[in-house]
Amino acid sequence: MLIRLTRLAVAASLLASTALSAQQPASDPVDAVDPFIGTSGEGHTFPGAVAPFGMVQLSPDTHVGAARETYDWAAGYRHEDPVILGFSHTHFSGAGHSDLGDFLVMPVSGDAVQLQAGDATTPGFRSHKADETATPGYYAVTLTDPGVRAEMTAGTRVGVHRYAFPAGKAAHLLIDLRSIIYDYPGKILWSSVRIRPDGTITGSREVRGWAAPRRIFFAMRFSAPVTSHKLVSTEENILYKGFKGPGRGPETLDSLSGRALVAQFDFGALTKPLEVKVALSGVDEDGAIANLGSEPGDFDAIRDRTRTAWNDALGAVKIDAPKPMRTNVYTALYHSLMAPSVWSDADGRWRGPDDQVHAGTGFTMHSTFSLWDTFRAEHPLLTLIQPEAKNADFVNSLIASQKSSPFGILPVWQFAGKETWTMIGYHAVPVIADACLKGIKGIDCAAALRTMVASADYAPYGGLGDYMKLGYVPIDREPEAASKTVEYAYDDWTIARLARKLGETAIAVRFEERAQNWRNSFDPKTGFLRARKADGSFRTPFDPTAINYGSDYTEGNAWQYSWFMPHDQGGLFRLLGGDAKAVAKLDAMFDYDNSKIDYSHAEDIAGLIGQYIHGNEPSHHVAYLYSYAGRPWRTQERLKQIVDSQYKPTADGLAGNDDLGQMSAWLVFTALGFYPVAPGSNEYVIGRPFVDRAEMTLPGGARFTVVADALSDANRYVGRVTLNGKPLERSTITDAEIRAGGELRFTMQATPNTSWATTPAARPFSTTAYRP
Repeated sequence: MLIRLTRLAVAASLLASTALSAQQPASDPVDAVDPFIGTSGEGHTFPGAVAPFGMVQLSPDTHVGAARETYDWAAGYRHEDPVILGFSHTHFSGAGHSDLGDFLVMPVSGDAVQLQAGDATTPGFRSHKADETATPGYYAVTLTDPGVRAEMTAGTRVGVHRYAFPAGKAAHLLIDLRSIIYDYPGKILWSSVRIRPDGTITGSREVRGWAAPRRIFFAMRFSAPVTSHKLVSTEENILYKGFKGPGRGPETLDSLSGRALVAQFDFGALTKPLEVKVALSGVDEDGAIANLGSEPGDFDAIRDRTRTAWNDALGAVKIDAPKPMRTNVYTALYHSLMAPSVWSDADGRWRGPDDQVHAGTGFTMHSTFSLWDTFRAEHPLLTLIQPEAKNADFVNSLIASQKSSPFGILPVWQFAGKETWTMIGYHAVPVIADACLKGIKGIDCAAALRTMVASADYAPYGGLGDYMKLGYVPIDREPEAASKTVEYAYDDWTIARLARKLGETAIAVRFEERAQNWRNSFDPKTGFLRARKADGSFRTPFDPTAINYGSDYTEGNAWQYSWFMPHDQGGLFRLLGGDAKAVAKLDAMFDYDNSKIDYSHAEDIAGLIGQYIHGNEPSHHVAYLYSYAGRPWRTQERLKQIVDSQYKPTADGLAGNDDLGQMSAWLVFTALGFYPVAPGSNEYVIGRPFVDRAEMTLPGGARFTVVADALSDANRYVGRVTLNGKPLERSTITDAEIRAGGELRFTMQATPNTSWATTPAARPFSTTAYRP
């Protein structure tokens, strides 16, 4: 998923990796992770320090002039950039939109930077870099211009910097409240910074960016006394020279507000590294101060706690595989555990979509929900590898957001507690339904159902009024109508599933009928999903390969979207003329010759295999559809093709935006040998494993092990499958079977087994009828 911005050419060559972990034997799971994977190419990840689901993402921002304000710098960083601007405290991992990058900090040694009022391009806010290294919860780099070794770590609500300055040179710290990822005139509405009597630095800013307006607050403390400081507004020609001594009385409470603020803090020559501890809050400065105190300890103490937290989180899946694959899968698991991020303060308060502060409600509020992406595999993965309480936090956060929404609907694409209205569908619905249908404790599922129905019945949103009246979204009244029709239909099916479980028959029947609406935009004559007008006619001319943003489809074309009815693949196959014709169409998709098609205008159309686009989410379930036609060996072939071409342990090792963990979650599931084609079905489609052995520790404490006997590059086909020692003759496994614990064992071979899981009874669930 992305927002459409201008793109620059990617650097021609990259180092395989610079992460220290890639150079050492893997022991703990954290040592198998390479945070540099995805930091170049189309991945849009960042290498900096973050705790699992942490509020703070402390990471470098890099610089190549004005080009930085483009799609390729969505995470604020690119691995090949030689220059670092500084280190900011908020970043998206793998998003298709640029924003965040709050409160940039940069060390300077020797002569202080000459801050000039009215100067928006003060030199000194950048340095060349060398010797980068990263592991979960830790990042370090040498800033060669000031000669400073910079280290970063992070806790849940704090980030800690450590700067080793050259001996004998004065140490300075710059805080730039003007810097932001993807800047434009007027984006930063207001900023403030002040020095409190005890020496704590606090501040805030308000931004009218992607989610507008959003507020963010910080509190900062230093391990060494400040000898002098300067506060500057580069827009308003104000220069405030602060105290020159250790005075801490109320008369020394210095502050400045404006739209373009810079602060400089001077420390003299230091004999040991300077530590800078920073906490964030979405509520207020006092909340940031309280968050600062909620995680005691110095740099090393917080780094050790976060390393332990990552080892525990990653250790939920113990992986045995050759080093490149082990690195790929553990890094994918790492990227899957960054978001949704904590949003409430340590005292439970949080700022909602109504811009009001809400009191704690007995759970930890989270935000940063890229739901159009993550409902597919990311959230289903978290239900298996995270504690039930954490998954309940995610769902309860969505419900709490709905209650405080000015529109009374669930989040669409939310961060910092604010709605962006990005992408389509109401995909908080399948996340909630999937958790409730799996029996995750700590959720009021009856109340959740009411929030789901409220979103699905909100007529002003995205053509829903017409969808409810006509049975489809008309293209002459709403853009991207074909995509919206099928995505609404799937979401409706998950509502029906939960309603059936809760005994809400009337709701179930209504939404089961709506779940069939995908058929109203499917054209059996062409075999493609197409956009229809309000008069019922299909829009012409029609080109199934055309990708034009804002047209009939969302970030894709008819080839990708004609397969999106995961709740009724059997119905689709019947419309296509049966299994053989469905398989032929799948082959035509993967084997399509794109040599005469120019997709240079369409960002994020990456990772093409014919018309299959792995770099964007609508294609993610398609390789598994061969199993619905009784050809599971063809799924195995396509998965091998995708994994080999789309993932590698290098900086450019992700074919497309990671999208807050969805690309990564796809790999984790696929490496384990199964995938949630239809979240809400409580069923996973079996593919083939890519690791020799994996042991999952499930939320209830049971352990589920996957073993792949004779797995090799040559033995790419499944010959035999057993579940707890008994032959498994179907190409599915249920959520209950996994949660009960046990062993799923694959015997791999060099040739296809064309008799395994081919009968209709052995195929995946493919009807909208309710199934307990």
